[in-house]
Amino acid sequence: MANTQQAQKRVRQAEKRRRHNTSLRSMTRTMIKKTVKAINTGHLAEANTAYTSMVSVLDREATKGIISANKAARHKSRLIHRLRQLG
Repeated sequence: MANTQQAQKRVRQAEKRRRHNTSLRSMTRTMIKKTVKAINTGHLAEANTAYTSMVSVLDREATKGIISANKAARHKSRLIHRLRQLG
């Protein structure tokens, strides 16, 4: 356990950030699942809407360092490829 006040504060900050980042990663996974589901059902308009909202979430989190930029690019690339095959 942390002994100094500074170390105790760092523990509190790390836990707060961990909880926040976990919720953001969960939101990212949910957005990806919604997009995949819309593509699989074949609804082009719904899939386009889900994709654009997913892209904004991925870009925002990649900018903030929640996920890596390469991971965001990989998800966007794979899903836009599937979306174009649908359309």
